Amino acid sequence: MSATMHKTIRLTMAQALVRYLSALRTEEGDGSLIPLFGGAFAIFGHGNVAGLGEALYQYRDSFPTYRAHNEQAMAHSAIAYAKAHMRRRMMAVTSSIGPGATNLLTAAALAHVNRLPVLLLPGDVFVSRAPDPVLQQLEDASDGSVSVNDAFKPLSRYFDRIVYPEQLLTALPRAIAALTDAAACGPVTLSLPQDVQTMAYDYPVDFFEPRVVRFRAVPPIEQELEEAAALLKNAKQPLIVAGGGVLYGQAGAALQAFAERHGIPVAETQAGKSSLPWDHPLQLGAIGVTGSPAANALAAQADVVLAVGTRLQDFTTGSNSLFAQAQLVSLNVNAFDALKRRGLGLQADATLGLQGLSRLLGSWNSAGQWLERAQQAGSAWRETVLAITGKREVAGLPYDGEVIGAVQRSSLDSTTRDIVVCAAGTLPAELHKLWRTSTPGGYHMEYGYSCMGYEIAGGLGVKMAKPESEVIVMVGDGSYLMMNSEIATSVMLDKKLIIVVLDNRGYGCINRLQQACGNASFNNMLPDSAPRIDFALHAQSLGALSEHVASIAELEQAMLRAREASRTYLICINTDDTRTTEEGGCWWEVAVPEVSTQAGVQAARARYENDRLKQRN
Repeated sequence: MSATMHKTIRLTMAQALVRYLSALRTEEGDGSLIPLFGGAFAIFGHGNVAGLGEALYQYRDSFPTYRAHNEQAMAHSAIAYAKAHMRRRMMAVTSSIGPGATNLLTAAALAHVNRLPVLLLPGDVFVSRAPDPVLQQLEDASDGSVSVNDAFKPLSRYFDRIVYPEQLLTALPRAIAALTDAAACGPVTLSLPQDVQTMAYDYPVDFFEPRVVRFRAVPPIEQELEEAAALLKNAKQPLIVAGGGVLYGQAGAALQAFAERHGIPVAETQAGKSSLPWDHPLQLGAIGVTGSPAANALAAQADVVLAVGTRLQDFTTGSNSLFAQAQLVSLNVNAFDALKRRGLGLQADATLGLQGLSRLLGSWNSAGQWLERAQQAGSAWRETVLAITGKREVAGLPYDGEVIGAVQRSSLDSTTRDIVVCAAGTLPAELHKLWRTSTPGGYHMEYGYSCMGYEIAGGLGVKMAKPESEVIVMVGDGSYLMMNSEIATSVMLDKKLIIVVLDNRGYGCINRLQQACGNASFNNMLPDSAPRIDFALHAQSLGALSEHVASIAELEQAMLRAREASRTYLICINTDDTRTTEEGGCWWEVAVPEVSTQAGVQAARARYENDRLKQRN
């Protein structure tokens, strides 16, 4: 045993944690090494300022710390940073105990649902219990070990409470393993009691030696490949559904090669959009509730669906009604997702799985008539997209599709350089159908949790990850009002965003859903008596440049000014809350009351019961 293995260094628990994280490296595509962590977002309070705050200051050169304005928002930024890096890089987030910690819970759920890595480091109460109850402490009369941080347990892929400094020696490697596991990826919470943060321990020096963290690609099992290939060889009308796993597995090239060689059209989920260039001949566009008519029509006729890297949520499957007639092959690195809907599971990395299938399929190609139909449908839909987004003159207020067109027209290179960020409301449906990109990651949508308020904070994280890109946040007035404080953070950090606020005076998306379910418009739209909010003036107060525009033509000109601006620029435009893109879409199960005195609800219930007959159980 070498002498170096006996060497120790005395550090506080917090110092050891930051030193360990700052030493981790990951490999770029060209073989160069870069830090695994982009640093930490921090809002300090009495539960983390003295311990972890001191450690972050000490290692600030190798592990940068960024100040934010809201705990939930800073965690959204960290999550978006990881998503923009295709889960190859990530960030830590620290808060004090009490409300600082519980503000992180929504973000933890978002990361868990979307399978995205973020390291949460909330402060916790004193292990010693000398000051008991400490400020912000939750007391439980039946369990003295409980704190508010126990709420993170069901929202974390790995949870640990560090009650002795030496526990980091096992907890940190386990945390990193969870954060970088292709299947188990998600949020990790290390709960840090504030007294333990400051306790010292003699740590082995070699624990802090630089280590390269590599991302493993799970190879397929040959028998599963053979079963999947046999199903595909018998298919006459196959369809590929590309999910987020294609992007996270960096499998875009493999997907394109597979689709072209075997003549299989491709439809994309919200998470998978941008897997294939928008104008590729085999691209059918978005699938599902927010999908294109091309993708949904072929999905309803497919006999075999190869789902690649998708968790098959209800918006993708039309609540299990869209391609219920098809045999399902699920290629997914996560066994939990691969076994959904009683499909044939093929557990593997997306690239390795597609390459393995292609090897066994050989020269097999789908039927010519099916391929021709798919190419015609895809081409027709792309022409429709250009017609919708190409409108420059609109009678009355514009709707989201026309706004999207103006945003994209403002750039000569919009399909390769721009990254659009969105999360909730009507915009995800319109962007899923209409946004055009040829770059993986050019479409950044948080739609697993559809969290209002993610947009601006997420845009900040994307800009930190991709500073060379123009990051365009498209957000409705409802989401903007829920969370907008990171406009100030973007200005403070010199991370320019272009924010386009579509003001339809309320929760237009849910208002339409409410009426579609037979109810009257109720509690969603702002009354005429409510004050008109000046979003441009509000953004100015947070340090951004801004303006309000009254037409699509004015929006195009404002976008040019925004692109030339040196700091965050917000543009607000009033939009029609009743109009949406009519083309596309499919049924989605929203339960309608079985008994009601309202005739509209009774009619909606009858339609609901009829639509459920198409659902595959």
